[in-house]
Amino acid sequence: MNQPLRDDFREDSREEMDFRAFVGDVKPLAKGNRADVGSQRSHPTQAQLARREGAEAAIEQSNFLSDDFVDLLPPFDPIEYRREGIQQGVVDKLRHGGYPVQAQLHLLRRPLAECRRLVFPFVQDAYAHDLRSIMIVHGRGRELESPANVLRSYLAKWLAQFDEVQAFVSAQPSDGGLGATWVMLRKSERAKANNRERQQKRRG
Repeated sequence: MNQPLRDDFREDSREEMDFRAFVGDVKPLAKGNRADVGSQRSHPTQAQLARREGAEAAIEQSNFLSDDFVDLLPPFDPIEYRREGIQQGVVDKLRHGGYPVQAQLHLLRRPLAECRRLVFPFVQDAYAHDLRSIMIVHGRGRELESPANVLRSYLAKWLAQFDEVQAFVSAQPSDGGLGATWVMLRKSERAKANNRERQQKRRG
């Protein structure tokens, strides 16, 4: 039976969800590039809201990430995980930033329940778009039961539950250190097929 998430991580209300988590850092457009807001809808229609709620419900229903109690990681120990068959050299290259950041998710100071909802579609969408190296920024705590260290512990558990994840490691200090985790995703079947096609063309 699943145990509830820690009380200090319970979400007070859905209104506290930060829109920046979905769109990233946004810069204002120059005045000449702005659309005429007077001619645009200021609020989503009921149909749009219904579709959005339906999509969110479908994602949550398929979200298999466990919210069971987790053993907390020592706050000063780096994370390292690799599936059987993944060479240590791949993990070492990932740790040292040898692969480009193709997508990034920021979870700093977010409730744990919200982080669980965000991590699931983030990893799946990255895999669906043939991304291989992604980063999740979660922060770090100096105490065992600090919110950041609890999140880091759950994140390590969640990432290992994805079949798409081949490896993950704590970043180097220049990339966020223990407050960020590099994730390597396996190559999709579509990407494998594209590689085979390119190789065949090279061979003539």
